[in-house]
Amino acid sequence: MEHYFTNNADLPSNFRTIVYKINGSVLEFTSDLGVFSKNKVDYGSDLLIRTFLKSGNSNRTLLDVGCGYGIIGITLSKLANMKSTLIDVNKRAVHLTSMNIKSNGVDAVSFESNIYDKVECTYDVIITNPPIRAGKKVVLDILLKAKEHLNESGELWLVIRKDQGAKSIFETLKTTYEANVVEKSKGFYIIVCKNC
Repeated sequence: MEHYFTNNADLPSNFRTIVYKINGSVLEFTSDLGVFSKNKVDYGSDLLIRTFLKSGNSNRTLLDVGCGYGIIGITLSKLANMKSTLIDVNKRAVHLTSMNIKSNGVDAVSFESNIYDKVECTYDVIITNPPIRAGKKVVLDILLKAKEHLNESGELWLVIRKDQGAKSIFETLKTTYEANVVEKSKGFYIIVCKNC
């Protein structure tokens, strides 16, 4: 079974356009087979974006880990004036993200990286809708190793569903960060972890 966090050069292409309406703005994204939530913006990512925008964070550097076709990082570049870097292990996702950065005219870059392997900078914000199906080890590597790539007062933002282990992951996060659940909706938790 193929997953959105794997590379399959033999997978055919079938482009589609995703229209995302948020806070009076309309953004368009090109999506394809082999990426997460290929037909629509998933509820968790939408909730994460909307909650972040309500926080008033803006004009900061942001790293979107496991970016898919770029919905989170690109939207926040556009609406919160974030200088975004978007990474994914999936080559097709990175290619789509690069296309979507260009078509939406935002200040962002995208490159392939297995979690933080190719990440050399530190950021004010790291944000992720982590790939739960990749397994707990991968998810915890994304979340706990984010600390090494956050600026001194940086924040890790994530979305996770209650039935995907949100409570146990939250307890684990509290051993490394000052962690808070800032929003809950339809079984999804938005968690913010402050570097401390």
